[in-house]
Amino acid sequence: MRTALRLLPLPFCIAVSLSAQADDQLRPNYWALCPIEDAVPAFTDAQAPVGTVEDRERQPTDIDGDAFDGLSGIDSDFSGNVSGNVTLRRGDQFLGTDDLQFSQDDGTFVADGNVRYQDRGMRIVADRVEGDTIAESYRMDSVRYQLTARRGNGGADHIRMDGTVGALLGSTYSTCTPSDRWWELKAGQIDIDTDMGMGTARNATLRVGKVPVLYVPWFRFPIDERRLSGLLFPRISQSGRNGFDYTQPIYLNLAPNYDMTLEPRFMSRRGVQLGTEFRFATDIARGELDVAYLPSDKLASRERELEEEQVRIVENRRKADRAFLGLGGSLDINPTWQGRANLTWMSDPRYLEDSSNNVDGISSVSALSQIGVFGQGSSGDRGYWNARVLGDYQLLTDYTLPESVLPYNRLPHASFTWQRPYGRWINAGVDTTATRFAHLDDAARPGGSRLDVKPYISLPFEGAAWFVRPTLAWRHTSYALDRALTDRLAEQRARAELGIPGNQAVSADTLALYSNNSPSRSQPIGSIDAGLFFDRNTSWRGEDYLHTLEPRLFYLNSPYRDQSGLPLFDTTPLTFGWGQLFRDNRYSGADRQADANQVTMAVSTRLIRESDGLEKLSASLGQIVYLSDSRVAIPGEAQVEQGRSAWVTDTTYAINDRWTVSAGYQWDPKFRREDLMSLRTRYLIGDEGIANFAYRRRADLIEQADLSFLYPISPAWSVVGRYYYSFTDNRLLEAVAGVQWDSCCLAARVVGRRYLRNRQGELNNAIMFELELKGLGSAGPNTEDRLRRAILGYYRDDLYLVPPSELRNSDDDETLTPGLSQ
Repeated sequence: MRTALRLLPLPFCIAVSLSAQADDQLRPNYWALCPIEDAVPAFTDAQAPVGTVEDRERQPTDIDGDAFDGLSGIDSDFSGNVSGNVTLRRGDQFLGTDDLQFSQDDGTFVADGNVRYQDRGMRIVADRVEGDTIAESYRMDSVRYQLTARRGNGGADHIRMDGTVGALLGSTYSTCTPSDRWWELKAGQIDIDTDMGMGTARNATLRVGKVPVLYVPWFRFPIDERRLSGLLFPRISQSGRNGFDYTQPIYLNLAPNYDMTLEPRFMSRRGVQLGTEFRFATDIARGELDVAYLPSDKLASRERELEEEQVRIVENRRKADRAFLGLGGSLDINPTWQGRANLTWMSDPRYLEDSSNNVDGISSVSALSQIGVFGQGSSGDRGYWNARVLGDYQLLTDYTLPESVLPYNRLPHASFTWQRPYGRWINAGVDTTATRFAHLDDAARPGGSRLDVKPYISLPFEGAAWFVRPTLAWRHTSYALDRALTDRLAEQRARAELGIPGNQAVSADTLALYSNNSPSRSQPIGSIDAGLFFDRNTSWRGEDYLHTLEPRLFYLNSPYRDQSGLPLFDTTPLTFGWGQLFRDNRYSGADRQADANQVTMAVSTRLIRESDGLEKLSASLGQIVYLSDSRVAIPGEAQVEQGRSAWVTDTTYAINDRWTVSAGYQWDPKFRREDLMSLRTRYLIGDEGIANFAYRRRADLIEQADLSFLYPISPAWSVVGRYYYSFTDNRLLEAVAGVQWDSCCLAARVVGRRYLRNRQGELNNAIMFELELKGLGSAGPNTEDRLRRAILGYYRDDLYLVPPSELRNSDDDETLTPGLSQ
């Protein structure tokens, strides 16, 4: 029967009108506080949904009722009247009413009294439905609806549909229960045009409780996947630096595969900024271009005298015209190779500080731009390989430092790694890099080129409970240095070997003797990594566990090579820790390869609960025994002498399913001192709460404590906080205190924050308030993201993840004026 099919435009009209109201979030809303209360109760006479929406056309329609009058026709064509508990069923659709009249001759129908409609996505009740299936004209009176595919309910005085054009009059929407209406969105009229893919809301009002907080006389929104040009929701804020801050995004749908968002921004204390975001996507390429330009920034002129006093480096001061350019994207060259770009440019080093109020957004020294091609794959019997050719460029983002502190740019950098097994017992490979190093301040840090090649062969003898992996490698590193760097290295070697004091010049003949613009180093590296694995079944406190014991030996031997004539482009000593016990070099980069004759002795043990795999206990202990002195060292580094390294231990113990304690410790027996001590503990409170504490101390370099928590006082109320302090500098790094309130459909957060703004020790204060209307959006700064970064486990799903990055442009530490965000 066609009637059930022809009623579809009316429920569709309701569903598409909500596309302007629904809030798509990465994390689902929390609905646990919602009572079990349906705006439209389930229909007891409705069938369970069968099939999908696409199956409806192929499914039969069953009609039933207490009385039939004038019924005629065959198959799906009927005329007549059905009364008394009339029901129509097809697939996932159900229509029920007290009385149904329809005519096949003129295509009209009327469903009158207790009209009920249900499908996979919603339930609807109405007083009356009438329509003309030939003219495709329909009307519903006194409508109430409830979404079932997601949360949401509301109603409308009338709904009408004429062909592809429809309207909802006096419509409402909320995710709250009908008896506890914390918020509701009401529109005098919502017009729907399915051909255009557009909806137009008129006289829309958002109420929180009974108080209207937002009125929009007119706005348009898309109702399907088609992108349409138009205005997006504005962003409004107030801050001491920017003044009244208003951004009005304008979306431009330029083509099916590219679009643009213009973002004119008015800041009463700084001026008018023009910004744009251009996006494109093809079958093989995708990317995004971000541009912002602020001419004659009033902040630069207003603080010019203060800046001249505080910022001694003239090049690092604010420019009058401020600008930013960012380009990111990728190009699929073929199934093996891909081109990638991530480019950033700023008009001055203070741009990030002035456009972002996130402390982590300005804490890095530089911003890295990179472009290159990357490849990886398997060549069958020829082995597995990875390769890349790229260029990268460092841009200063810390205005207190000179450009000479920046890392070298790599223009270009190429690398190739290859590995191939030969049978079961042989594994061969090679690691190769070729780099040209250049620096922004080439007078202070001249550059050069470097080639590093490291072929190796390994014999992985392994069994179920043992392994022995001998490896032999040969590392060759050669250079082609700029003249200025060659002379500088020659002078350093001459002074060191001949004892020439710093106030005495080095003669040209002496420099010529020590000068070498193409130094190189070739060094063999041999290692044997061996271990055993023992396990047994054991019981403890009434539970069954798998107990393991895993001893391990690692022997490393590499002869000494004089490397004093080699530059230091990208090489620094690695922080000593557990991973360092099993590496063949204690340096990052290729400029230094440590000589070594050492043995690492280590043992680990684990206690694994057999019922669910929980690791009740893990403990590791290890130490390096240096059989001879290591003579290779970089300036300022202490030489590694014969003897023993610090003991390294790391332990984690689950006191119960909620409380976990971890500790790390390093003790140097030679100097009888502690090198590192760290303590970490986590306690889960109820279903949502968490408390974290961490303490870290490394010699005289770092001593810090970090306490963070989310404590639920009741199902609706919770308090959050963080206190992060450096004892080394006797200063606060970050303090957060706040209170959260949650209800079924409304949430509010008030958070105070005090944090270190820059390396000069300046502290900044912020008070943030956010009102979240679940399923619609939020007013105010995104405090949830801030708390997620400050409190590990604020989302329980993040317990074992690294907190998200903070490098973004926003003003989320200023109090925003109420306004919807989308």
